[in-house]
Amino acid sequence: MNARLEHAVSAQAQARPESVAVVCRGERLSYGELEALSNRLARVLRAAGCGSGERVALYMPKSPIAIAAMLGALKAGAAYVPVDPDSPAPRQARVLALGDCRCLLAAGPVAPRLREVLAGLPPAARPRIGWLDDEAAPPADPAPDFLLRDLGAQPASTPPRAGALSELALILFTSGSTGLPKGVMLTHAGVGHFLRWARAHFGLTSADRVSQHAPLRFDISTFDIYGALGVGAELHLVPPELNLLPHKLAQLIRDARLTQWFSVPAVLTLMAKFAVVAPGDFSSLRRVLFAGEVLPTSTLIYWMRRLPHVRFTNLYGPTETTISSSYYEVPRCPEDARAPIPIGRAIPGEELLVLDEAQRPVPPDTTGELCIGGAGLSPGYWRDADMTAVAFVPHPGPAGARRRLYRTGDLARVGADGLLYFLGRADMQIKSRGHRIELGEIEAALHALPELRESAVVALPSAGFEGALLCCAYVPAPGHAVSAQSLRASLAAVLPGYMLPARWQRFEALPKNESGKIDRVALRAAFQGGEARIEEAA
Repeated sequence: MNARLEHAVSAQAQARPESVAVVCRGERLSYGELEALSNRLARVLRAAGCGSGERVALYMPKSPIAIAAMLGALKAGAAYVPVDPDSPAPRQARVLALGDCRCLLAAGPVAPRLREVLAGLPPAARPRIGWLDDEAAPPADPAPDFLLRDLGAQPASTPPRAGALSELALILFTSGSTGLPKGVMLTHAGVGHFLRWARAHFGLTSADRVSQHAPLRFDISTFDIYGALGVGAELHLVPPELNLLPHKLAQLIRDARLTQWFSVPAVLTLMAKFAVVAPGDFSSLRRVLFAGEVLPTSTLIYWMRRLPHVRFTNLYGPTETTISSSYYEVPRCPEDARAPIPIGRAIPGEELLVLDEAQRPVPPDTTGELCIGGAGLSPGYWRDADMTAVAFVPHPGPAGARRRLYRTGDLARVGADGLLYFLGRADMQIKSRGHRIELGEIEAALHALPELRESAVVALPSAGFEGALLCCAYVPAPGHAVSAQSLRASLAAVLPGYMLPARWQRFEALPKNESGKIDRVALRAAFQGGEARIEEAA
């Protein structure tokens, strides 16, 4: 069914108003409660000038009220812009300024930071504020324009429905190469295209209990939220404080009797390394989905051996192509921990091409840049025509002027099996000692070592003959005593000498960015400034 995102949720509220919609930390909202709250909020937003074509900033932690705020913004006809309240205040101010948000909805312990952020905006750029929390104190200066209790004066009925599928649903600000955040525009049509495929492919129904692990400012959260709520399933928000507590994540899956888990691979790897999954565990779980970075094959083996009743799916796709563009259903437990996991085939309606520098298709088993076209393609970057023109290019095929491709910057190849294989970022392919090296190949060999919990490889510029200096950051697995020398010896058994890192650094935990992925910028800085802790392994 082609429908705007909020319409699908409203249909479920009408069909099953008493059913549980959202769960978090013991708090529950039924579909009827979620519908009434978001309807009232939509009416207040419209009265505040947030109608069609406007933006509403969401400034709050993950919570049931945050889900209601998203739906309220959509029902008002606006697009929402999630803002990370834990990011530096100057970055938050830049996102609000770039998003040109007319209203800001806030909740939780964010009042002190919100005052700081708004002080960094010109008075004319400050949004109207809605405070959606009866427990946390709102900021006194500036005072909110409306409070949660004010919504009760509004009718709970659904406001008049309007708006085209081509309209923006949300803008997600990601890191930009210029140092400024760039806003990826996602439409109702683009998100809806993926949801229609995913609901049918995975068989989502109202009997499902679905995890919502990703931060709300990342596109995979839109599948969790609208995929679940659009079929009447239970959506279980995973509190961010559990991300470093693998035992509690496992217990949440058990206690909530989740049927679907979707997260970045780093979370699955952490749970595997701490051995929190027992054979036959998670009896209700039916699907594990992972996306966002490469899952070590050793981690997949750990999970699949313990959960033979679970279906495992690798999804791939940058934010600019809306959630995911390809998928791979793992048919059986891999035998070789060094064998790569494919990213598979294009989702129907999507097109994935591996092209050379002249935008020509490369032969099978040849490395090229992965470019994506099709129904999920974003319109581009919010109010940044120049950046959009660089990243979204004409299709090289027939009628190319009317079709576009997104240049991912990822390297890939099509294997003899017809499947796509991700080979890393173009900027992770380096030359050292005259050899072209994929850093991902070194990392794959490291991930296969049972004595490591986490590892990553970065390259630093070198004034010497090698051209680039390979550096390995590692975290030992519990109960294992390792050193740079022992790790280098293990790698030397499977990799040529020119691929062995020259510098090593032990960490208690690898730094992560806001999406939960390994923060490679922070790792490079650690190697550049941490001489006292760097180990040499000759």
